[in-house]
Amino acid sequence: MSEDVRLEPIGPAKFVMPAFARWTERNFLLTAGDYEAGRYNVMTVGWGFFGVLWAKPTVVVPVRPQRHTLKFLEEYDTFTLTALPESYREAVLWCGRHSGADGTDKFAASGLTAAPATVVAAPTVREAELSLECRKSYVDQLRGKNFPEKSLIRAFYPERDFHVLIFWEVLAIRGTSEYRGA
Repeated sequence: MSEDVRLEPIGPAKFVMPAFARWTERNFLLTAGDYEAGRYNVMTVGWGFFGVLWAKPTVVVPVRPQRHTLKFLEEYDTFTLTALPESYREAVLWCGRHSGADGTDKFAASGLTAAPATVVAAPTVREAELSLECRKSYVDQLRGKNFPEKSLIRAFYPERDFHVLIFWEVLAIRGTSEYRGA
């Protein structure tokens, strides 16, 4: 299943992507931990934000408190966010349906390959067409009392398991020409 996709560096000002469609229709893989130590986990994410905060390119990723990967995000200061070609859709979905808490190597089980990133300790995904390497900037948790629209709590948080929001500075972007603007 592995294909060697060559990714080129992309500066934040040249990075383009249909963000709404990408988050909702194809999702991302988030990988946290340490590649060299062989201690990491990958999960599927379908919600998030790209922008500029504190004068730095930033991605915000919400993670449920019960997710096994959150332990890695709390312990390590870096992670990668990767987009894969549509041909890997089932592997991406598999990573979202299964936990690594039982010791499962989600890369091996999904047919994907962990690979070293260029500037962070967390691994990237060899099959990716886009890889963002990020360093933690800020962490907070959503709170029920802060939702003016209470229907969101009923719809998305019936167990009151509010997402932890993690803000990450984007240190490096590598991708195919599809993600490079003029």
